[in-house]
Amino acid sequence: MPADVLEAFQSESLRAIARRAYEKSSFYQAKMDQAVVMPVDIKSTADLSRLPLLSKDELRQDPYLLLTCAREDIALIQVSTGTTGGQEVYQMSTWSDYILHDLAPRYPKLFPVGPGDICMNALPYEMSTAGLSFHKTFMEGYQATVIPAGKGGAYSTPSKTIKVMKDLRPTVIVTSPSWAITLAEEAERVSLDLSTLNLKKIWLTGEGCSPAFRKRVEQIWGAQASFFYGSLECGVLGIECDEHNGYHVPQAHVLMELVDPATGLVAAPGDPGEIVVTSLLRYDSPVIRFRTGDLGVLDLSPCGCGARMPRFFLRGRAFDQIRFRGRALSPIYLEEHLLRMPEVGNWFEMVMPVCDESSIKVRCELARGAKHRPGLAEVLAGKMETATGLPFELEIVEQMPRPTVKAARVVRN
Repeated sequence: MPADVLEAFQSESLRAIARRAYEKSSFYQAKMDQAVVMPVDIKSTADLSRLPLLSKDELRQDPYLLLTCAREDIALIQVSTGTTGGQEVYQMSTWSDYILHDLAPRYPKLFPVGPGDICMNALPYEMSTAGLSFHKTFMEGYQATVIPAGKGGAYSTPSKTIKVMKDLRPTVIVTSPSWAITLAEEAERVSLDLSTLNLKKIWLTGEGCSPAFRKRVEQIWGAQASFFYGSLECGVLGIECDEHNGYHVPQAHVLMELVDPATGLVAAPGDPGEIVVTSLLRYDSPVIRFRTGDLGVLDLSPCGCGARMPRFFLRGRAFDQIRFRGRALSPIYLEEHLLRMPEVGNWFEMVMPVCDESSIKVRCELARGAKHRPGLAEVLAGKMETATGLPFELEIVEQMPRPTVKAARVVRN
């Protein structure tokens, strides 16, 4: 859309959602009253910051908290993965919100899928939004063929998935970074050269992933991999283009702000902050100024891909930040430096010490072909210390556990 048309659409949608939330939801009405703001005060997107913020803890209070419709109108209930801890978060969707209003991203530059594509959907379908969301987008939104492979379920084993890939030869795969490696290991076991699939695209989502890890996935699979960022509460939030230079904001679907995590005030342009999202196409379960807990930086400069939507760069999750010796570190930052070392394998975990006087312990496998030699662990730990300025200890193990859920890269001692 031209900028003026987009602004008019976003403002109209924001006004409609604020009005419906106030009139149909006692929860939102109380929040707006407390913030001394009425729907009539919301005239354009410039007024967005006048509305109160919505937290994950509030969503945990009541599964039906955000509803602005009758319960019998609910068509789908999805559940959080539980990786952030605490009570479950439930997302209610009516048929209108899930299908009519939010069927597909419709950003062809960023999501080049269409009839004739065979899409291997290797994301979990159980409870969460991931598998089913991509399923409806691929099949109903883009008229592509979908293989509902799933991830880690009773029938979604690596061997079954690789057998189906050999038989059906998908052109597109969407999965998590760690599951992409798990599938690649199974492909190697059965002597399937993944590069012979001639994939046109891989999307990685569901877990944090450093550029160094993504590069390994691309080399193993012989295809370009892009990141996709979304959440249970808000749906699609960011789509990475082939430039691999940040996520593009799907502006027809969401309004994105960055706020100071401590004060909740909108951050200055270019400053990092917590990502706050307002869904523009959810009327029956409105999501207004939701605090994602993820940290990022907005970039309004033009992108080489030609897409005009602004970009943002993820800086990790606020609750995931590692605090050590007075510094807040993203696990992705540490993973990037770790996986730049060719001797380190694809499976690892970082064990955080209980006190600042200790060192960060990295437990990892060696990469295929790397030879264990005396002093290697000390050399690799020294490289990590040089790169990050923090003390490291490295333990090389024969084999790390293979997760079927989200990979946990950081554990507390």
